[in-house]
Amino acid sequence: MDLSNLKPAKGSKRSKKRLGRGEGSGTGDTAGRGHKGQKSRSGYSRKLGFEGGQMPLQRRVPKFGFKNINRKSFKAINISTLQELAEGRNLTDIDVNVLRDAGLIGKSDLVKILGNGTIEKKVNVKAHAFSVKAKEAIEAAQGTTEVIS
Repeated sequence: MDLSNLKPAKGSKRSKKRLGRGEGSGTGDTAGRGHKGQKSRSGYSRKLGFEGGQMPLQRRVPKFGFKNINRKSFKAINISTLQELAEGRNLTDIDVNVLRDAGLIGKSDLVKILGNGTIEKKVNVKAHAFSVKAKEAIEAAQGTTEVIS
């Protein structure tokens, strides 16, 4: 047994139907397309979403809303998470790279620090945005906040 005598299993491969090759072939005359009508003509192709002339679904359903192309989407990090991170890794400076290394954000995420929880440790935080409550809490613990662009 070698590659030169490999064959598919008997009956697993069928030969292609040769349409429109005379009456004797069984698929002559209309070539399996039936009689008359749009689908029997050459060059026919049904458009995506076509429903036989009925108003298609994407045109029946009304459009609403819009996508704001200028929207900035922030990944939210609470100050309680910063507290755990600062205690666990003994940090005084927390920035985007530290959060990325900890697996809290992705490579291109923008970060907003939110004020949920408490923070006792003095930390210097650099992020893309801060909530008012978070900024107050960090500064109350003698830390600093810096907005990066």
